[in-house]
Amino acid sequence: MSEKLALNIAGEITLSQNPGASLKKWREIFAISQTDLANHLHVTPSTISDYEANRRKSPGISVIKRFVHAICELDKQKGGWVSKKLQAEEKKSDIYDIIEFPEPINGIEFAKRIDGKIVSGEDILKKIQLYGYTVVDSLRAILELPVDEFSNLFGTTTQRAAVFTNLTMGRSPMVAIRVLKLKPSIVVFHNLADIDKLAIKIGEVERIPIITTVLPIDELKKKMAEPK
Repeated sequence: MSEKLALNIAGEITLSQNPGASLKKWREIFAISQTDLANHLHVTPSTISDYEANRRKSPGISVIKRFVHAICELDKQKGGWVSKKLQAEEKKSDIYDIIEFPEPINGIEFAKRIDGKIVSGEDILKKIQLYGYTVVDSLRAILELPVDEFSNLFGTTTQRAAVFTNLTMGRSPMVAIRVLKLKPSIVVFHNLADIDKLAIKIGEVERIPIITTVLPIDELKKKMAEPK
């Protein structure tokens, strides 16, 4: 992992209003269990649990530094896949923009924040925890994005919402999602009043809730950056 990326993770945890939730988010993004992390840091799993639940006082710089180094090292032992994905995300694309949340957000809360209308999958939405979202220019992605780069849309985890802009019916992005191995947890159609019935059907088959919003993208990003 690059030093810049490690500093970004450490900085987010340090500045978070809920550092325990931020610690948990990054541990889960790196797919590391509390037990494995505890063993690497030579502490008990309950210590990790206490930090994540904010039962201990906010971790200091030295604790956060050890935590970041630990998840990087454990990821490296597994091939460094997550670190590579994170570093790839540092290269911004004007076709899509990847945003990570400071802490996980429930699917229903996400819909409320973006003034969203739930089109389908409300029962599934209640069970979803999101770690971020990706805003995608649908038309440009289809015309310009190489096939092998589509997986980059999901960032470090598929537990995110894909917000599609520049749409006419909503069918194309859902057809693309249907054939991809990696799929978002939620799909958001931006400024789309008349949704293609096939798009809705694909969402139901894939068990991916669909939401619509007319909230301007800049305002949407601003709302998502606000603490709970």
